[in-house]
Order: sequence, then structure tokens, then C-alpha cells
Amino acid sequence: MTLQKIRQAVFAIACAGAAFSPPAVWAASHREAPITALDQKADITDWYAFVSPEHPDRVIMILDVDPFLEPSNGPNYFPFDPGVLYEMKVDNTNDGDEDITFQFRFNTEIRNPALFTGFAGNLAGIPPITALDGSGSEGLSLRQTYSVTMIANGHTEDLTLGQTLYAVPTNVGPRTMPSYAALAQQGIYTLSNGVRVFAGTVADPFFIDLGAAFDSLNFRMAAGGGVLSAAVDSDDHNNYAPNAVAGFNVNSIVLEVPISMLTRDGKIHPASDKQAVIGTYATTSRRQISVLGDIYAGQDTSGWSVVQRMGNPLINELIIGTGYKDRWSMDEPKNDAQFGQFFLNPLLAQVFSSIGVPVAPAPRTDLLILAQYQAPICPGCSATDAGPVADLLRLNTGIPPTNAAQVKRLGFLAGDTAGFPNGRRLTDDVVDIASRAVAGILVDGKKYGTAIGDGVNVPATTPLTAFPFVAPAYSGRNSSHLGPGQTGCATQPNGACPLN
Repeated sequence: MTLQKIRQAVFAIACAGAAFSPPAVWAASHREAPITALDQKADITDWYAFVSPEHPDRVIMILDVDPFLEPSNGPNYFPFDPGVLYEMKVDNTNDGDEDITFQFRFNTEIRNPALFTGFAGNLAGIPPITALDGSGSEGLSLRQTYSVTMIANGHTEDLTLGQTLYAVPTNVGPRTMPSYAALAQQGIYTLSNGVRVFAGTVADPFFIDLGAAFDSLNFRMAAGGGVLSAAVDSDDHNNYAPNAVAGFNVNSIVLEVPISMLTRDGKIHPASDKQAVIGTYATTSRRQISVLGDIYAGQDTSGWSVVQRMGNPLINELIIGTGYKDRWSMDEPKNDAQFGQFFLNPLLAQVFSSIGVPVAPAPRTDLLILAQYQAPICPGCSATDAGPVADLLRLNTGIPPTNAAQVKRLGFLAGDTAGFPNGRRLTDDVVDIASRAVAGILVDGKKYGTAIGDGVNVPATTPLTAFPFVAPAYSGRNSSHLGPGQTGCATQPNGACPLN
């Protein structure tokens, strides 16, 4: 298999009038759909759901939006959009429809209109920013507050307990924010029912050799050229190719919820019980009638329209064709049967087959496991429990979190059942896992288990071991990106990531 053959195969299929539009390859929703490429603030970059390793009786849900935030890009930096409704949704009745919804709305205030930038400190008598409110927050001119609302069983509840919740701003730099990690910790709030929340700008936890992927699968030969060697594939701690997301920030909303609030009967169940399994996804929505930048946006009473949704990154990125992504994003998971042809005969599988990678034959009913309530994620589910074809990130809350020393980047494929596609953790290598699922590893691991991968095995910044788990934002003054020829691949000569 050569890189030239890979490129020829991709373009031959694209030009052959294939039945489906070619999917965006290997990105985790970083500007992948046409509409979100034009509406970056509403673009969901990643969606995570996992049982908390800190508190195993709780679930962590993380919604990341607004991709490729350059840390130095002031003066306003990266506030959440007050015109967007951010939602986390949970299905606990196996019907592909949300039973519980958590809503987040943001408001922006300019506290010092005469200041030339959104943030200043240690300058012109303004003290450094050491607090989100009160003394030490004087230099925080552009400040955001937000609300958290839960909707369940037709009942709407404000979870804030009367608190004012402040979003954590980006890390402008050491003069302005000399103790940024401590400042970020102030953004953790405990709400009613023991729920915890965090919202703010953080280091993007995703990892991928994005440039190689979009250069028609032109992966680095130093990492295996798209098929990893046994040594690279077994290494969960090092990168062999540049991580294109390294050094970029993202806006993140993190929610910690007791499992008992998410199951259908309000109880915690063992992994063998179908009631332990929930389906999760996230959406961003805008008003059906709105004006960008309209100062009266907060008074708009028109209905909401979904801009994007995300559940299982495999389905969003590797299955649905680009020409269908907008329609798919705007529809509801319970209606996903209309896109069933993409599951049964994914174009990317045809690409793999054309370059000599063994691929399971169509129809690919094995991929429906990821779109229904079935074993192995739901071992207690019968055929009648499967529910409709629906893109949900399913999580068995009865499977305990894996000990940190035993976590495997390949998750379920490596025997780490607490990992993707049983939910998704920050360190799960969804690029490699999803690619192998498309090839057919779920059908026969020996026959269709080619070690497809990009050689980027770990995030650029190690996630935190406690809530909110996402790492603090990169510094605007001292930020850098990890590209070909730059340090960041410890296994390579001089630590430099390979060019080829």
C-alpha cells in the first residue's frame, strides 16, 4: 500500500458518481458540516460522556464548541454566544427521544466600556485578574454569566440555587492572569441535587493529525502511513505524528450529574441491567428569526432551530455524507433511520477496501450496534429494547471507571470496557477506534482488524484527574502549536514530529 495508491483510490471513488456524498474524514466535528463552517460559535467540536473516575456514582458530560481558538487572538477573545441555546440531552427509555434536557444560556456584560480590550491587569492601576467577581476581578471587563436549567417529565427546574455563575475567560497571559489555574478552579459550581458545572475556555482535548487526514489520507510514513505498527499501536502514551489541534483552545461546558438523576427509575443499576444504559447527545440551536449581534436578542420569543447535534463521533464524522450533514444535524436522533443507507454501506469502507485494507462486506449491519441499544454496551437489552436507529452516545452507567493506570486509548477494542464506544472519555482515541469500526473490526477482529491509525495517540495536554477534567486554556502570550518538524513527538529523532 503506497500513499499514491491511497490518493488515487480516494479521487477515483469521489469521481465515480458513488451513491453517497463523501464523508469528512477523521475530524471530531471541527467545522465538518457546511452550515457550521459558517457558524463557528454553534459548531460542536466534541461530545463526551463517561462515568466519573472521581465519583463513580456520577456521570460527566462535556460539550465543546467553537473550534481552533487561537489563544492570542484578542482583544475580545472567545465568549460563548448569547444567541445560542446549548443543550445536553439524555434518553433513558430506549426510544431515541430525549427524556432529560440540560439547557445553558449565556449573557455578556462589558463592565468597563472605555477599556480597549476585554481583559487587563497589572496595568494603569488595574490589579491583575485573580477572581471572577469582587476584588481581583476589576480587569475582567468582558464577563459572562450563565444559567443551567433542567427539563424532565414536563417539569422545568432552575438548578443554580440563586447563584451567579461566571464563565471562566481565556488565559490572556501571565501579567493579566498570574494564577490562571486557580482562576479556572473558581469556575466550578455546585448546583441543586449535587450537580456540578463548569463553563469556560480550555485547552482543546481532541487529538488528530488533521492535515494528513485531509490531504487525501496522506498519513506520515514515520507513523506507519495509515496502518500502525504493533509498537506504535500498543503505545498509549506517545505521539508519532503532529497533533494539529495542539495549542488551540475550545469553549467547554462540563456537567457532573448523579446517575440516579439520569436513569428512568431514579436508581443505580448493575451493568447487566438494561436500565443502566442511557443515550446522550448535545445540540446547539438558534432562534428561528434572529439578527446577528441584535441587542434585543435576549427578548426574542421565536422558536429554536437546531444548528448542530452530536452523539457518536463515528456516525457524525465517518458515516454521514457531507451533502447530508446539515439535514442530519437539524433532525432528531429518533428519525435517523432515513440515513440508514450510510450505515449499511459506508463510502469510507469502500475507500479502505480499494487500498487493500480488508473490509467487511455490505450490508454493514454491525454498525447498527452503535446506533441502537444492543450488546455489548447494553448486555441486558433484548431485541425489543433496541429502539430505533438513532445517533446517541450510549453509556452503560453500571460499568465502573477504569483505574487510571489501566486506561487504554482504544477503549472497548482493547478490553477497556469503560471507554469508547461505551460513552467517550477525553483520552479515548476515537480517530483510530472509529476507523477500525468502519473497516469491520466489530464483525471479525482477526479478519478485519487492520491497525488503521494516524499515529497521534494522546492529547497535547493531559486532562485533569478531577472535575472539570478539561485542562486550563493555553496562554495567549506564550502559546504555540505542534506541527511537522516541531517538537512534540518524543519517540522521533530530537523529539521532532515527522514531515513525511
